[in-house]
Amino acid sequence: MEDWKRIFYRLGNSSETYFDSLRLRLRQRLGFHMNVQISTYMTYANSKELYIRGRVLINKNIEISDRDTVWKNLQNTYKRLSSVEIAGAKLKVKFSDTEHEFLSDEDGYFELPISLKNPLPSEELWHHPLIELLESPFPFDPPVHVRAEVMTPPSTAKFGVISDIDDTVLTTHAQSLLKSMYMTFTNNAYTRLPFEGVSAFYHALQKGFSGAEENPIFYVSSSPWNLYDLLVDFLELNKIPKGPLFLKDYGFTHNKLFTESHGIHKPKQIRNILNAYPHLNFILIGDSGQHDPEIYAEIIKEFPGRILASYIRDVSVDERDIEVSKISDGILQHKVDMILAENSLSAAEHAASKGFIHPDTLLFIKAEMNAGEIRQDSAEKILGEELKTSE
Repeated sequence: MEDWKRIFYRLGNSSETYFDSLRLRLRQRLGFHMNVQISTYMTYANSKELYIRGRVLINKNIEISDRDTVWKNLQNTYKRLSSVEIAGAKLKVKFSDTEHEFLSDEDGYFELPISLKNPLPSEELWHHPLIELLESPFPFDPPVHVRAEVMTPPSTAKFGVISDIDDTVLTTHAQSLLKSMYMTFTNNAYTRLPFEGVSAFYHALQKGFSGAEENPIFYVSSSPWNLYDLLVDFLELNKIPKGPLFLKDYGFTHNKLFTESHGIHKPKQIRNILNAYPHLNFILIGDSGQHDPEIYAEIIKEFPGRILASYIRDVSVDERDIEVSKISDGILQHKVDMILAENSLSAAEHAASKGFIHPDTLLFIKAEMNAGEIRQDSAEKILGEELKTSE
């Protein structure tokens, strides 16, 4: 059985790679100008290593605005999901006194740690290594280079935050397949909505009790890497603190079909973050809709003393709330509160009581929530009308 699985995965991967190459060569033969670009993803570093991650692609020139129609958003979503990758591209990363050359993989991705000769400056949150395209199987107009964004917790940081995105930061209606698909395919970063108070709450966590801690925030999601630009634009437009994103690759590889499950991807990435910063404690934020409570409970048990608190946004039915309550009771022996929070304010009130944030920030969170509720109610009404029309 295992041999058949391996053969099936290999065939799927070979087919995907073949058709990607065929598509590129067809574009080249037809004389299409292929604007090769390096798309870098925000990553992180510690005292020993700097991680870089990204992809070499044909630039689809996706542009968005707050006036885009549903049809324009559908077109942009198709462009994102039908990415044209460049395999076997040769690149070089330069940072401080370190240089390293490497190749993009069969899906155009690159992901590797770079050993540091000297520790990074302890007072800076972000660092910007230069990544340059040296060679490509397909013609490109040099120079092609980009500055990556790499985050490392400064010496002032008291803790880190690991947050889910869907139905935790970003309203996705994951409990309804129809609503979720409609929101994903027909909206953009301007029209997608955050949960009320998220921006103010996350800024409060980043600043910490003193207001000057610069606590790092990491985002772990099951969304595909193809939606990376949408999510980054969404965070920026809604003034939510940026941080490294850990998304998933959807497609065939040599040893798996399509992608890792949510239950494998999320804990693996959380473990990587915790292991990268063994002297830093963390707060975990998620929602009750999927399996965040179960995953976070396992992390709490696996890393005793490392998790300060876990906030679970309540987006599910009463039966699920009972399950989350049982999970919360099951970790009491580890002295970690798992709070099933109705909204950002209830989570923030607990954070203030524990000294994670300053109590004065509760006023800003409450004010942002009041403004957000009006916008959310209006969007819900419009969504309901659009879905009713489409039926």
